[in-house]
Amino acid sequence: MTIAIFGSPYPDQFTKYIQHLIKKLENEHIKIIVEEEFNLFLQDNIRFTNKIETFNSYETLKENTDLLFSIGGDGTLLKTVTYVRGSNIPIMGINTGRLGFISSISAGQIDDAINDILKKNYKISERALLELNTTNRLFKNKNFALNEVAISKKDTSSMVRIDAYVDDEFLNTYWADGLVVSTPTGSTGYSLSCGGPIIMPGTNNIIITPNAPHNLNVRPIVINDQSTIKLKVEDRDQLALVSLDSRSRAFDSDTELIIKKADFKIRLIQPQNNSFASTIRNKLMWGLDKRT
Repeated sequence: MTIAIFGSPYPDQFTKYIQHLIKKLENEHIKIIVEEEFNLFLQDNIRFTNKIETFNSYETLKENTDLLFSIGGDGTLLKTVTYVRGSNIPIMGINTGRLGFISSISAGQIDDAINDILKKNYKISERALLELNTTNRLFKNKNFALNEVAISKKDTSSMVRIDAYVDDEFLNTYWADGLVVSTPTGSTGYSLSCGGPIIMPGTNNIIITPNAPHNLNVRPIVINDQSTIKLKVEDRDQLALVSLDSRSRAFDSDTELIIKKADFKIRLIQPQNNSFASTIRNKLMWGLDKRT
C-alpha cells in the first residue's frame, strides 16, 4: 500500500501525533510519499526511518497511490483536491486546525483511523464539485472547486452588480458585496457565513447565496445540480474577483462566468462511527444546553 501525505505547518502540540502516524505507517510497511513543501517542514520536526519520496503535481501523485492523508484544516484539504482531481484517490482529512467540517479526523483519532484503514473498515463519501468555464480560461486546468465559486468586489467599498441566469433563464440581479455558489460540501463554509442553508452531501443541489445584499428580501436559493449558472458582473472599477475555494483571479466585466457540476467527484474517507450529521452536531454544538 502507498499513502501520500499533503499538509500545512501545524502547531508544536501536534508533533507527537504526526510522529506517531509516521511510525505506525512505517511499522505496517506502508510506502509513504510526501508533498515537496510539506516534506521540508516535516524534516525539521519528524523522524523517518525510511527514505521518503516526494510529489509536487497531479501527474507525479496519481500513479500507484492508494490513499492520501491531508494534515491541516479544511483549507488544507481543499488544496489537496488540486492534486487528486479525477484520480479517485480517497482522501482522509486529519484536523490540526480549528473547526474542520471535512477534515473530521482529530489528532487523537489517528490510531483508530489507521487501524480501520488497514482493515478496510471505513466508508467513502463521494462529494460533487463545481466547474468554472470562461472564454479566457482564468484557472486553466484547475477550474474546479469542492466548496464554492465566490464572486467579490476587488478594490472598492462599493457594491458589485451580478446578473444571474439559471439554464439561460434570468434569475435575479444581485447588488451585493458578492455572490457564493456552493456545493453541499461548501454549504458549511463561506455560504453558511453569508446566511446560506446547510445541505446534506449527496442531495444533488447547488446553493446560490448573496453576500451582504443591498435588498434584504433577496435570499439564498437552492437549485438542482444539473443546472448551468451564468453570471455577468459589473463593477465600478471594471475588475472583480472570482475564487475557486482558496484560489482567486481578477476578471473584467466582459467575462461571462459559466458554472456547472464537474464531471468527477472527490472521495472522502469517513470512519464508520462518523457521519455528516454527527460532525455538524458536534462542531456546531447542537442540542447542548449552554445556559448557566
